[in-house]
Amino acid sequence: MDIAVNTTNPETLVADLAREGRKAQAVLSRMSDADRASALHSAAAALREDRKTILAANADDIAAGEASGLTGAMLDRLRLDTDRLAAIADAVDSVADLPTPVGQVISRDERPNGLVIERVRIPIGLIGIIYESRPNVTADAAALCLKSGNAALLRGGSEAVRSNRAIEAAFARGLESAGVPAAAIQLMPTQDRAAVGAMLKAAGLIDMIVPRGGKGLVARVQADARVPVLAHLDGICHTYVHSAADPVKARALAVNAKMRRTGICGAMETLLIDTAFPEAAELVADVIDAGCEVRGDERAQKLDSRIKPATDEDWDTEYLDAILSVAMVDGIDEALAHISAHSSGHTDVIVTEDAGAEDRFLKEVDSAIVMTNASSQFADGGEFGLGAEIGIATGRLHARGPVALEGLTTYKWLVRGTGQTRP
Repeated sequence: MDIAVNTTNPETLVADLAREGRKAQAVLSRMSDADRASALHSAAAALREDRKTILAANADDIAAGEASGLTGAMLDRLRLDTDRLAAIADAVDSVADLPTPVGQVISRDERPNGLVIERVRIPIGLIGIIYESRPNVTADAAALCLKSGNAALLRGGSEAVRSNRAIEAAFARGLESAGVPAAAIQLMPTQDRAAVGAMLKAAGLIDMIVPRGGKGLVARVQADARVPVLAHLDGICHTYVHSAADPVKARALAVNAKMRRTGICGAMETLLIDTAFPEAAELVADVIDAGCEVRGDERAQKLDSRIKPATDEDWDTEYLDAILSVAMVDGIDEALAHISAHSSGHTDVIVTEDAGAEDRFLKEVDSAIVMTNASSQFADGGEFGLGAEIGIATGRLHARGPVALEGLTTYKWLVRGTGQTRP
């Protein structure tokens, strides 16, 4: 059966969906936080109840992905099992129980003329989310949007279309049982790429677009959008092993940062090793022995005969696979220069026991997330205590780093007077 719904007019389709979403968002904005939380708990329960249906749909997506030649890393991002689906439902419950930012008074000032001026957090409105491969985004994005009082229009990748539809159906059933309008969370009923273009041009109907995917998707969204974009660029994440790094820590962190899950945006893609670090060869050998292909500069290649030559392109590549670039650097100045030239601004790490080097790295690396002595795989909203995340923003405006509930709000000014007129 053809699971795509054909439409001859994507602009009309998106406009109709957006209008329904905006009506639903008006209802959401009037609901109490307790009611929205209750609806999310119902959605999480529905995900658990529909476990067999969702996993069967995912198995079909996996089979189609294998037949079409998806990489192992892409299949890992796509794959669901009992534990991963349980974690998705648990994440929805976790979001439901988080304190809401909506209604928070950011600032309050009483002017000399008696005016009381407050800045208060409110939902953004209708958020369009365009994503690839990972079906957990369907539930994560829906939960975060609803908890923060926003409606969502979701457009997932074709690789996960069956999984996304099964997850969305269960989620919607749970919400409706709790009195939330079905249109609060809508999944685009077509995989027609023209529908993405229509979303990007729906200014005045969609309030913000969040792209989650590879460089090609994000570049297209940024180039074509007439709607504000909250962008997540490549995760070209670096780990710099400083001369004063603890060798035991460094070796464990390098393997974990690269190999725990190679297909996530927080995976280390470039390892920088100080030439004065005493166990450089052992460090690289650990990563290779864990099943990783290593590509290195001339000095790195001397550490292990299994290291392949790196090209200029390697330093700017997000592999999302068991491949790692390794460069040797003469001190922190050279490490900082390399990161400045090649980091995507996502997550960069230093491993060191030198407090001065640690402080300098934290101050001078201009990335959304900067870590010391920890695996870059902690670059995740859940690990930061934010519940699920809608993405990791690498830009400078509105939100940066893991974007969760607060990042899905804006604010308005409330001014209370007692009859003041301006002279």
